[in-house]
Amino acid sequence: MSAEVAAAPARPRKPRVQTLMEVVRTEQLTPHMVRVVFGGAGFEQLEFKDATDHYIKLLFADPQLQLQRPYDLDVLREQLPQEQMPVTRTYTVRHIDRENQQLWVDFVIHGDEGLAGPWAAQAKPGDLMSFFGPGCGYGPRPEAQWHLLAGDEAALPAVAAALEAMPETAQGVALLEVRDAAEQLPISAPVGIDVIWLYRGADFSPETTLLASAIARLEIPAGDVQVFIHGEREQMKQVRRLLVQERGLERRGMSLSAYWAHGRVEDQFQAEKRTPIGQIDAE
Repeated sequence: MSAEVAAAPARPRKPRVQTLMEVVRTEQLTPHMVRVVFGGAGFEQLEFKDATDHYIKLLFADPQLQLQRPYDLDVLREQLPQEQMPVTRTYTVRHIDRENQQLWVDFVIHGDEGLAGPWAAQAKPGDLMSFFGPGCGYGPRPEAQWHLLAGDEAALPAVAAALEAMPETAQGVALLEVRDAAEQLPISAPVGIDVIWLYRGADFSPETTLLASAIARLEIPAGDVQVFIHGEREQMKQVRRLLVQERGLERRGMSLSAYWAHGRVEDQFQAEKRTPIGQIDAE
């Protein structure tokens, strides 16, 4: 005799909370990177975990629509066509200043290209920003015997935050790819972490990037190696094959994914994550 077991009801999805903060100050870090410091009462509702790669999804809308932040997305979906709805852009939090209740977010600037970069380049104290998050997924393990960190400009804030959080006894290598020496930032790292800057000498392209080839030349010791590598999607696919298939590193526990894709805006990039081209790991 068999009995039918009723399926457990699906848990309702937790509603996403939209946080509203304001620009406190901005700082031109390099010719192509601007830091925006956010503050205000919205900080109090944020929840942070024991991680160094907290990220937030900033919301942007067409200024001509004169929408008021925080955006009521449910109402806007009834009023606006899809192409006029606010869109998100994902950025890693460079620093959480709990004492002053502020978030530091570093933006790569490419002239008038994109949404977030031009906004950051023109941001001024008092400007409002709303966002979802933070989310996170990685924190350096104090017991790891060796750390491999790598990334391009998009990953630089997360790598820098991770290095600052490591114990002074940490060992490993951090590879950081930027356009040239003018884009290099001061980073605090344990003495046992070898911080290596890679200069492309030009804007990113499949021909100018150096990250994957530099990782291929590394001598990675046996033992407990913790990996944090993020950057352009096709480069991350190469790195995944190199480390997992050729070097035999354990994929489980490795923080390796794409922050962006060459030739794609974020809306395309995010949509492609659900398709074969957007997958870092082979099926």
